Parts: sequence; structure tokens; C-alpha cells
Amino acid sequence: MQYVAAVVIGYLLGSIPVSSIVARRHRVDLHRTGDGNPGAWNALAQLGARRAWPAFAGDGAKALAAGLAGWVAGGWWCAWAAIAAAMVGHALPLFARGRGGKAVMCFVGGAFVLAPPAAIACVLLGAVVTAVVGFAWGVRAGVFAYPLVQLATEPVEHVAATGLLMTLIGALFAVRRRPGRASGAPAAAPTPSGAARRADPPAARASRPGPAERSCGPSARP
Repeated sequence: MQYVAAVVIGYLLGSIPVSSIVARRHRVDLHRTGDGNPGAWNALAQLGARRAWPAFAGDGAKALAAGLAGWVAGGWWCAWAAIAAAMVGHALPLFARGRGGKAVMCFVGGAFVLAPPAAIACVLLGAVVTAVVGFAWGVRAGVFAYPLVQLATEPVEHVAATGLLMTLIGALFAVRRRPGRASGAPAAAPTPSGAARRADPPAARASRPGPAERSCGPSARP
């Protein structure tokens, strides 16, 4: 019964569209801008770091709160189930008609419940990489290093369970990859290029009447 409660609580918390709420305060619809992803990364791209940091904090806090609730209800595995449900809720939110994000920051928030020492170590690693290369690479370094660091502090089955959460993120990236502009944004109509105009064959140009010929045609007035 505690697993059911943890999953329900986790899903409901994950369904809160924090990033979309933050963006709407600045009159930005994340579904129609950038890559169309209503998550913290698109909020960062559209709003900038100063305005988007609540989106990062809120998305992480959803899974953190879910994991803590699951831990209180039934220990580590119950916390894992609550965090997984929060990530699913973030990706398929009840409060946003199933249009959610990719759950990266939910994973980061949940990591502090599943293995706090590993999470702290990866935050420090991410801070160093961010200072040298940039924020995006810092987050990637911290996320991908997490299961390796966790292996030094947690049982192997816990690390395998972490791998399942990361697999969910990978599946969301694969399914929701958008090669073009965001959905809902109108695409520009194609126009003939200069190369196409230059490629007009000489025979077609020769068959067109000139100005003098047009003025002397049967429909021309005297």
C-alpha cells in the first residue's frame, strides 16, 4: 500500500508544470517557443539564467519532495518508486494534458534522496566543469557521473535502479526530439530561390513575348 501512495504522490507532484508557470509569468509559452519542451532547459533558453532559475529549482524540488515522501513511507525502494513516478508525471503531466518535459531536473532532485553523498560530489564536479566549459556541459558531467560515484557508496541494485531512471530520460529525448521549430509555430512558405530563377531554360525565355510583342497582340488597343 505504501508503494501505491508513493507513486500517486510522486506522479501528482511531477505533474505540476513549474517551468511553464515560471515562463508564463514572463509572457512566454514554452510549448510554442524554442524546441517546444516545457521544461527548465527551454525556460533557460527563452528567459535567461536570472529568470529561469526558479524553473530549475522547482523541477528538481518536485522529485526531491516525492522521494522524501516515499522514503518516509517505505524506505529506499519506495523513494525510488516515488521519484520514478515524479519523472513520469513531469513527462506526461496530468495538469498539462500530457505535454511535459524530459525530466532531467527531476532526476537531479531525486538523486539527492537516493544517494546524497554521490549527488553532492556530482554537484561539485558539475560546478567545476561549468566554470571551465559551460553550464550545459557541467550538468551533463554531473548527471552521467552520478551512477559511477553512486557505485562507490550504494549497493549494485541501487545503481541498476538509477540506470532505469536514466534510461527513461534517454527514451524521452529520443521520442521528443524535434528537428525543426516547435509545434504550433507557423513555418514560412517556400519561395523560389535565385538559383531556380537563373535555371530558367533559354528556350522558355525565348518563347515569352517581349514588351513590343505584347503591345501589338490581338487584345491591344490602337
